[in-house]
Amino acid sequence: MANTLAPLNLTDEERSELRGWARRPKTAQGMALRARIILMAADGYTNQDIADDLNTTRGTVGKWRRRFLEMGLDGLTDAPRPGAPRKITDEDVERVIAMTLEQAPKGATHWSTRSMAAASGLSQSAVSRIWRAFSLQPHRVETFKLSNDPLFVSKVRDIVGLYLNPPDKALVLCVDEKSQMQALERTQPLLPMRPGLPARATHDYVRHGTTTLFAALNAKTGEVIGKCYRQHRAEEFLKFLRLIDRSVPSELDVHLILDNYSTHKTAAVRGWLARHPRFHVHFTPIYTSWINLVECWFAILTNRRIRRGSFRSTRQLEAAAHEYIEANNDDPTPFVWTKSADDILDSIKRFCAQTSDSDH
Repeated sequence: MANTLAPLNLTDEERSELRGWARRPKTAQGMALRARIILMAADGYTNQDIADDLNTTRGTVGKWRRRFLEMGLDGLTDAPRPGAPRKITDEDVERVIAMTLEQAPKGATHWSTRSMAAASGLSQSAVSRIWRAFSLQPHRVETFKLSNDPLFVSKVRDIVGLYLNPPDKALVLCVDEKSQMQALERTQPLLPMRPGLPARATHDYVRHGTTTLFAALNAKTGEVIGKCYRQHRAEEFLKFLRLIDRSVPSELDVHLILDNYSTHKTAAVRGWLARHPRFHVHFTPIYTSWINLVECWFAILTNRRIRRGSFRSTRQLEAAAHEYIEANNDDPTPFVWTKSADDILDSIKRFCAQTSDSDH
């Protein structure tokens, strides 16, 4: 049902203030949501359209529209709650949030509760509560890398299309190498877990060489074709392609999702692929390893079998990897890809807009 509330008319000052609330990184999520609701309402969207776009309810949208119509920007703040008067005012909270997001302490890259308490005049516990309430973690930083591949859009659509709508009479295999797997032997025996105590291992170890695991993950079933080789060259990659060729029924086409590593593009590899026309290669965009599902499988292998192991030789490490592949194939679980190419591209577009708007 279309929205029947009176239309919202924003002044330039109100629109600017609302945009600031909505765009400030990691601002109060409730306030940011309310600002976005009012901005979309002012642009003529219905309550249902706003609710669908912002993943909220029509009741929530209607509530804040009414509050804004009655009280303007002041109507978007939380109503006073019963109880003892607050010692920390809204202005104190806003000041701490603004300093956290927009400033840095002298001689440091980020705030601690101690340095923020000294700068703001509040206690460390008050600063900590404010940060927790607004999901602020100045000590954490996440890295990212945007792809500069000129064919990024077409490659994303190609690979996501294989995940969401795989071709008939064909297998989609996500292929990659887990290189430089180290056979590390702990210098002391592992101490097993006991009630009240976790398992314990020495931090030092002895290196016994490295190996490389070549793996091909069936995107539909979760089964894995895997083989360890001592070196990581085009010669070993060709051996692995031959293993895939023997393992996949001859009546099926094979779609390989590969990264841009040089061993995947040598003349010998191209020649082999030309002689085996049932193989179709799909290269991931540069700096986009997250789109290759076998990377998720590698992470699980590392966490469940490799990281906490102690291996006296590369042969023992390879046996552990092959044992894990066998256990995986006894009860395979596929990774379910849910996002469409448009969803991914829209997310990247929003992220690029955020980074271009940033002052940093």
